[in-house]
Amino acid sequence: MVLFYTSNAVTPPAIIYMGKDKHENEDLIKYAWPQDVWFHVDKLSSAHVYLRMPDGMSWEAIPEALLVDCAQLVKANSIEGNKKDNISIIYTPAENLKKSGDMAIGQVAFHNDKRVKRVHVPKRENPIVNRLNKTKVEREVDHESERVERIKKENAAKRAIAAAKKKADAELAKAREAEKAARSYDNMLLGEDEDEPVPQPTSVQEMMDDFM
Repeated sequence: MVLFYTSNAVTPPAIIYMGKDKHENEDLIKYAWPQDVWFHVDKLSSAHVYLRMPDGMSWEAIPEALLVDCAQLVKANSIEGNKKDNISIIYTPAENLKKSGDMAIGQVAFHNDKRVKRVHVPKRENPIVNRLNKTKVEREVDHESERVERIKKENAAKRAIAAAKKKADAELAKAREAEKAARSYDNMLLGEDEDEPVPQPTSVQEMMDDFM
């Protein structure tokens, strides 16, 4: 089972989720989305909490209020960490999590330690924890089906973007060709005007007639 929470600290609201037990955590490590960020109490046992970042958000620039929501939820779901003040919460993109066969259930390492950040939590903030708990939804997740569906949607979105770009490029090329043809036509007319001979008077009388 997976527990889902909604944070209204940002607009649109963000989804925060965690496994109900350490076995579910194993699936979450395997099936986390590319836009997910993993949170855990530093050096203590705790739930593995994930933030599913809304479109356009960077893990290095998570809004402060949302970061606090995630950190408070992690602290509240750590038996030891919940009792302590001044703890650190670590977080990193889910794709940075590394799991090897010799690790215990729920244990993880990192591909790149430089991509791990920390946030200080002075104490538990009950109003925040209570607000998040009121949004909790527990449901069974078919991770593989969800992964396949996500990839299908992502590929469809990529195809739509590629098709739109192709259409825009074609329209731009057409407009440039039309502009080129118009310039060529204008130059042709200008050339004809320049080539047309100007009548010249052939005698003094004609010159006087022109003057008159």
